[in-house]
Amino acid sequence: MISSRAPTFFALLAAGALLPLALAPFSLWPIAIVSTAVLFWFLHNNSPKQTLINATVFGFGLFFAGVSWVYISMHDHGDVAAPMALLGTILFCLFLALLFAVPFILSAFIPQTPIALSIGLPAIWVLSEWFRGWVFTGFPWLYAGYAHTDTWLNGWAPIGGVLWLSYINALAATAVVQLLRNVHHRAQLVAALVVALWVMGYGLQKVDWTQSSGAELSVVLVQPNIHQEDKWAPAERDNILQRLASQTEAHWGADIVLWPEGAIPALPRQVTDYLIDIDNRAKVNQTSLLIGIPTEDWRSRRYYNSMLALGDSRGQYDKTRLVPFGEYVPLENVLRGLNRFFDLPMSSFSLGSANQPLLSVKNELIAPAICYEIAYPNLVADRASEAGLLLTVSNDAWFGHSMAPQQHMQMARMRAIENRKPLMRGTNNGVTALVNYRGEVDQQLEQYSAGELSGSVRPRVGQTAFTRVGSWPTVLLSMVICLSLVVKRWLTNKEDE
Repeated sequence: MISSRAPTFFALLAAGALLPLALAPFSLWPIAIVSTAVLFWFLHNNSPKQTLINATVFGFGLFFAGVSWVYISMHDHGDVAAPMALLGTILFCLFLALLFAVPFILSAFIPQTPIALSIGLPAIWVLSEWFRGWVFTGFPWLYAGYAHTDTWLNGWAPIGGVLWLSYINALAATAVVQLLRNVHHRAQLVAALVVALWVMGYGLQKVDWTQSSGAELSVVLVQPNIHQEDKWAPAERDNILQRLASQTEAHWGADIVLWPEGAIPALPRQVTDYLIDIDNRAKVNQTSLLIGIPTEDWRSRRYYNSMLALGDSRGQYDKTRLVPFGEYVPLENVLRGLNRFFDLPMSSFSLGSANQPLLSVKNELIAPAICYEIAYPNLVADRASEAGLLLTVSNDAWFGHSMAPQQHMQMARMRAIENRKPLMRGTNNGVTALVNYRGEVDQQLEQYSAGELSGSVRPRVGQTAFTRVGSWPTVLLSMVICLSLVVKRWLTNKEDE
């Protein structure tokens, strides 16, 4: 039985593994359609069990090829032995594959007709991505819609967001499947719809959705390029603080100076004199200094991954989406002490409040997102509503010279497109960049090097449709499609009885 299924499993595994090539840094977007089409081909006329198995095999290929950079975090920075780090990576990818696969069980309960599959499978794909984006705190990575960050389809992003782009991508995949199954009249119908959506996307790219507001702000993004093994070493603290000050020295006077996530490897009470000094320098020069730093609430003894606004502005933002094992440890009482990986520096953070005020700089509101948070479309949209600028900081040194930083950057660009607001992205070692309101990279520093990016941003007012309602219309439409098709098949079976 297994040997007879081997060609199918190999095709699914390979198709899943190819999908990341459609995303950054490769951006070979047609692969997203082809890869999805292979999965859909093998979901026809299956039992629920076989559907789950096929989708899981595809999902494992997708995640093992696309996010196996977690091995670097475990092995290089968590001191986990190579065999155990490999095993941990495999289990992580298998878990994600199961989350990806579960919604596809629905495909076994919808009519197996060309039209039903053509509209139903894309809806299930969307539900799969959405489900994976929130269950167990969520892992909204490797969405197929990101393949179209630079295609005409991105014109739809301010309306339906990345999940709507995923739907259209999957719709195109069903046209390929119907063509290969010689259902030419259905394939032509679906292909015509996809072409229409593609052309409409080109037209929608011309819509600005938001308007320029106020004067340009001069900004400087500092990229210190601190090696991860030095980041939390007590002996390196003074050197790191000196490097940050030195890189900023020539740029006092800019409207905004941005330091990346966790730029200061100490709590505020441990570096009080240093913070007072840079705060005074920023005030004298009328500069708003935004810094990443861990903070604590002395009353509750909770720690937060935060951004502080110093100098010509005041404010604090605490991260609200934490990375499992990186910033908090699930089942902490059990896992703490078992391995150094579960005792990484700064892995005991608490969630920040869900209703924090935006940062205010030069009378402009800025919507912040720390690292992982930029991957959550609805979270960013909620904050972008009243903001004129988007801001995200990160430290992707955890992932070495892998695909992760470029994947992360692509998601940040999509948030700018969805909300039609310019975005500043400051990182420890890249990708540090200024992104305009159309999601285009205006300026970017070289990765894995120290430097300062000087440029300007102009705030924008207004809201896109996506900013107002987020992904919910796409998700609800997908739910309605699936429910309708399931009911239709049930009624048909009842009539046949």
